[in-house]
Amino acid sequence: MPPKNHLTRTSTGVTGLDDILYGGFPSGQMYLLEGNPGTGKTTIALQFILEGARLGEAALYVTLSESKDELQAAANSHGWSLDEVNIVEFVPEEASANAENSYTVFHPDEVELADTIKKLIEEIERVQAKRVVLDSLSELRLLASEPVKYRRQLLALKRYFAGRGMTTLLLDDKGGDADDVQLQSIAHGVIRLSKQPRTYGIIRRQIEILKVRGSGFREGLHDYNIDGDGLHVFPRLIAAEHPADFTEESLPGGVTALDLMFGGGIERGASTLVLGPTGVGKSSIVMQYLQAAANREEKSYLYSFDESTRTARVRAKSIGMQIEGPIANGHLVLRQVDPAELSPGEFVTQIRRAVDEEQARVIVIDSLNGFLHAMTGESDLPLQLHELLTYLDARGVATFLVLTQHGFAGDTRTQADISYLADNVLLLRYFEAQGQVRRALSVVKKRSGAHETSIRELKLSSAGIHIGEPLSEFRGILSGFPTSEERSPELRLDHKNPEEGQR
Repeated sequence: MPPKNHLTRTSTGVTGLDDILYGGFPSGQMYLLEGNPGTGKTTIALQFILEGARLGEAALYVTLSESKDELQAAANSHGWSLDEVNIVEFVPEEASANAENSYTVFHPDEVELADTIKKLIEEIERVQAKRVVLDSLSELRLLASEPVKYRRQLLALKRYFAGRGMTTLLLDDKGGDADDVQLQSIAHGVIRLSKQPRTYGIIRRQIEILKVRGSGFREGLHDYNIDGDGLHVFPRLIAAEHPADFTEESLPGGVTALDLMFGGGIERGASTLVLGPTGVGKSSIVMQYLQAAANREEKSYLYSFDESTRTARVRAKSIGMQIEGPIANGHLVLRQVDPAELSPGEFVTQIRRAVDEEQARVIVIDSLNGFLHAMTGESDLPLQLHELLTYLDARGVATFLVLTQHGFAGDTRTQADISYLADNVLLLRYFEAQGQVRRALSVVKKRSGAHETSIRELKLSSAGIHIGEPLSEFRGILSGFPTSEERSPELRLDHKNPEEGQR
């Protein structure tokens, strides 16, 4: 949980950023927002200033790198108006020829740094500002004749801002030194924005709080994006901050034999990994649990990485599942996820909203292979999943993770080994018998309670899911090439009509 303190906070105007700062900037201090061009510094600064205007606080935006028209154009791209914001331009004369009289224009190429600082203070006094944005420090750095003078002026500004109780945001595009340690030491807090290019899809953007003097914050990298509504930060999930309580019970899946294999059902709050090669029936099995939840009038979500929601509906209909009604009444929600257009942080935030705001009780991620493609590296996947599954467990959500293996028979390789994270593991395999390719399934792990250790045959038809009797007469089924334990070469498999089986 966030540490308790009595600091007065100033909202940044970005909900997720306020979250990782435990409520916003400690008020009356000076903060450095640094990042390369295009990372969204101006967008955050605009949201910071507009939040102040919304709260009735006097705010001043000082721009040295862009004209007022350019700043307004950036605001217009998000549907924002700057009519209530005081803007001061420090731009070359030719760039301000058509500036409106209501905006003050200075010319940094004609004055020294001290003169510029003096005029800046005059504007702050005139506006009586409580929030100030200085965009950007790169221009002030150019005005300074030497680094010592630049540092002294910033220290003087820091004392002035603190004396007036102003919360100030300094923007720096890191055009000089890659890591200006002196500047970071002066600021009360440092926020860094970064971009990680990918070979395909959107650029992954991340924000990190390097320091906040006298206050805690959520450490590490947090994903963010920029869209028509502005900049959105997706705080890294820390499961320990979300304790909850729920009634423990077993959830039936609607297929009697499958429930027996799990020792009576899957516990609420448990995570189940459904593992097997492509096309073996993993998605059909998890859809069965989604339909069972909808029949109990519990809300469930399917996040599909590998197929369209239309394909998922067609496939469910082909095996006799009635999911159109639950979809229509909102008990079942199908979401198609494009890993090339979504960061892992945003995806986890979507799941949190489904659970916290929509009261989802069953979550299916189909598949983890798609989720992995959204990650910057395989090593990050277990860490993300650990926090997510711990959070869902605490919320009493039954979670199903689909993971596709390579090959069709006898190959158990996967892109990432996360079986140790799941409470339950259901393994599906193809095997050859009597000149046919058949399916088998087995519960190979259940963390709490007893479970059946047998291997059963799985059949899918228009009548639904049918699970046969244990294949106790044979060995090597999971290898894909079973042999009979008896002298008869014929495999005595269950040939009952699926419509007569257990559903």
